[in-house]
Amino acid sequence: MSDNREQFRPADHPNEHFILTTVVGSYPKPKWLDRVREQYEDPDGPFDDDNWAEAADDAARVITDEHERAGLDVVVDGEMRRNEMVEFFAERIEGYEFNGPVKVWGHNYFDKPSVTDTVAYDEPWLVSEFEFTDEATERPVKVPITGPYTLASWSFNEAYDDDRDLALALADLVNEEIQKLVEQGARYIQIDEPALATTPDDHAIVGEALDRIVADLPEDVRIGLHVCYGDYSRIYPEILDFPIDEFDVELANGDYEQLDVFTEPEFTIDLALGVTDAHVAAVESVPEIKENIKKGLELVPPERLTVSPDCGLKLLPREVAYGKTANMVQAAREVERELDAGEIEVGTSAAADD
Repeated sequence: MSDNREQFRPADHPNEHFILTTVVGSYPKPKWLDRVREQYEDPDGPFDDDNWAEAADDAARVITDEHERAGLDVVVDGEMRRNEMVEFFAERIEGYEFNGPVKVWGHNYFDKPSVTDTVAYDEPWLVSEFEFTDEATERPVKVPITGPYTLASWSFNEAYDDDRDLALALADLVNEEIQKLVEQGARYIQIDEPALATTPDDHAIVGEALDRIVADLPEDVRIGLHVCYGDYSRIYPEILDFPIDEFDVELANGDYEQLDVFTEPEFTIDLALGVTDAHVAAVESVPEIKENIKKGLELVPPERLTVSPDCGLKLLPREVAYGKTANMVQAAREVERELDAGEIEVGTSAAADD
């Protein structure tokens, strides 16, 4: 178990065992926030910077409170200020520029940025977001950050020899941002690298980037790596050598068919397991989620298990996202009580079920 996990156990936690509950990051935005953004981004619209900032603050406060009501141990503001996981950061990094959206599938477009010059850190990206959320809640706050490999892979590279050089340069900027977050009290950082799932042979680049990201960070700063979709066998066991505290995986959507990937060799870092499906607009029952949590206990003991949805919930109806979150927390607490009572056997390997 990573030594920095226990700091997130609530002082009044009711059970001896502790399964950490959180979310991956994004969450459905209130409909009124989307309307405000449309008006704000319209050159002829009535809203200015102050109006947008006030609306984003209100939304962040609402969603943080929603996470608290659901009972999460570690909350996120639902990324209320962010539009898209690459675009948001590219707008804040020197060296990027935008030249119009590109078609990705069907009638969906992505405002894919271009790196046209050396990337550089100008001003903090997420510090004010973290400070606001941290003041709005008594609970610990996690900060998701799009990883440098995804920032590089999902951009046009017109300035560096290859994507590795670009990713490593971006990793230095991510490290600079995390240092500033840590100065303000952040202790839980999640690096999101969905691009790794589509190009798993590049795991060595992600490993190099992570080495730079964690350089000189205090040991009490928890670093998670979230990789969704894809064939995990292509990056396991290599991820065990990454300088991270926990690996966050999406397995509920695939009915845990890839669980046995992580049994050989032994999974030696902490596991953040998706226990609700972010792509299904139906709320799983508490008993269903409890069975999913027990899948995680086949790989790691409860003191090394974090549970969350498979991925960000932003595309779901808000009431569904809340239902999944609240049921997940209730399921975790019930599993803890059953562990305390000795009613659950820990450590039954996934392979043994085959």
